Amino acid sequence: MKSAYINIDQPGTMEAEQFQFESDFMEDNIRCIPMIVRFKLDAAGIKLKLAEWSRFNVGERDQLTVQGCSSEDEIAAYRNYLLQLVPMRSGNEATNLMVDQYPAWANMAEVHPSLQEKAKEYNWHISIAQWQSLSNLQRFALLKLYSPGHENKNFPKAMMEFNLA
Repeated sequence: MKSAYINIDQPGTMEAEQFQFESDFMEDNIRCIPMIVRFKLDAAGIKLKLAEWSRFNVGERDQLTVQGCSSEDEIAAYRNYLLQLVPMRSGNEATNLMVDQYPAWANMAEVHPSLQEKAKEYNWHISIAQWQSLSNLQRFALLKLYSPGHENKNFPKAMMEFNLA
């Protein structure tokens, strides 16, 4: 039986893209942590605080945005880079994060119920076909954008950008 979850080690699962809804903070030296970096941080098992990110120079921010993070070797290299960069720039040790072996964004058989609830607030519904047509990064972004503790103003923008609304 085929798993409902995708293999996160498949090539192309760590797309390097910038979303339109992120453009307001990407222009000025990438002042906020972009979704592609958040995606890679989750894969590498590192929690990065905005205060730490803000201490990185533009080249380091760019590096974290474009550096590969798909294969086991790439994930290990990404993690090692962060383990050196965070203390060097912030004076703090990098914070470890448990890597979710079955993240909700990778479940191709179901749209997470709480994401559907958030969509319902706008009278929207995400079908399985729509969910499956999204990139891994798009699914990840939607789940991050509605979560508690995250500024939710970009959720409707993302839904429109991804042609779901």
